[in-house]
Amino acid sequence: MQPQADAGIVIIGAGEAGTRAALTLRERHYAGPITLIGTETHLPYERPPLSKAAQTALDHPAPAIIGGADALAGQDIDYRSGVTVTGIDRAAKTLGLQDGPPLPYAQLLLATGARPRTLSLPGATAESVLYLRTFGDALALRGQLAHGIRLVVIGGGFIGLEVAASALARGCTVTVVEMAPRILGRAVPAEIAARVATHHRAAGITIIEGIGLTAIEPRAQGSAVLLADGRALEADAVIAGIGAIPETALAEAAGLAIENGIRVDGRLATDDPAIFAAGDCCAFPHPVFGGRRLRLEAWRNAQDQGRHVAGSMLGDMAEFATVPWFWSDQHGDTLQIAGLPDEGDRTVVRDIAGMPFLFHLKAGRLVGASAFGPIGKVAKDIRLAEMLIQAGSSPDPAALADPTIKLKSLLQSRVAAA
Repeated sequence: MQPQADAGIVIIGAGEAGTRAALTLRERHYAGPITLIGTETHLPYERPPLSKAAQTALDHPAPAIIGGADALAGQDIDYRSGVTVTGIDRAAKTLGLQDGPPLPYAQLLLATGARPRTLSLPGATAESVLYLRTFGDALALRGQLAHGIRLVVIGGGFIGLEVAASALARGCTVTVVEMAPRILGRAVPAEIAARVATHHRAAGITIIEGIGLTAIEPRAQGSAVLLADGRALEADAVIAGIGAIPETALAEAAGLAIENGIRVDGRLATDDPAIFAAGDCCAFPHPVFGGRRLRLEAWRNAQDQGRHVAGSMLGDMAEFATVPWFWSDQHGDTLQIAGLPDEGDRTVVRDIAGMPFLFHLKAGRLVGASAFGPIGKVAKDIRLAEMLIQAGSSPDPAALADPTIKLKSLLQSRVAAA
């Protein structure tokens, strides 16, 4: 079913999911109007470089544009930058805009992303703490990083550790403070997190785990981060990476269901048949993991969901079933995870020249794989593990543990058996 040609498809959010959806609609030969709305003034850009290349580039960085500068215009996509949507009128199928008349839609995609979770501490103000979400944030952080600068990173998740590695490369003195018992507590198995922590410490970064914060106090130069054990960490700059909150305000005000994000079904449709959601803002049931409802903050998930939801808006009935995949580059090594390690009830370790590669099984079925090391030792096998997970494979644990048995052979055996 094609949406009404006069109103067309409107996409709120010009990040990875929204922009990929717009481009995919044209690839799928949708000929009606497409309007892509973004609050920033830049062309749509990739966010992963913000914590890495944007901080370490020798020259002044530029946004990594999605699809190239001429892609949107060349595909007749009406990109409206610097525009704020104030509300959704579901009955009239119109959007209220901060500046301009109501904008009609036949179908609507919410790709509103997420915003950084902020610190609630005495002294944690916009002047004393940086956050990283936009290219403007990246430039502000880059302006603080210089040789000898004391940087305190609050939060030992992906963003915090990537920023720490980039700041060290710029010659900063870096301390990471993680209030939980260990870094990467939500997303990464303990064995892998321990390797990452050791890697950072060996590079020269101080990591403090399991200690709370009480306040941020101004100093004559910079500030001090006060810890619950009485220590004061003197800092020229402070950045917090303590998670993200899905941007659901528009959906919630319009009466759409919210459940740790905008609630969608397997096709990424909301409870309004004309409205869909994709990317960091939505929570969806994953068929590979028994319908477990997930909200994933990951570049590839946003990209994959953007492509999938374009098909859903054109009438495709397939469920989104892509296996989650995460990656993070730190100090020249890569951390990669396929599937959901926390689903597992058993972990099998394969030792690859001293580098542990973890397989996570649930009732014998492979549900996750994780590793940290040189990309040449990690990427191919993580990709093969991802394919085994997608296929619903239950490989022999002894074969998984044996580095002389190629994962490709296990995958071929699974395909032959099917």
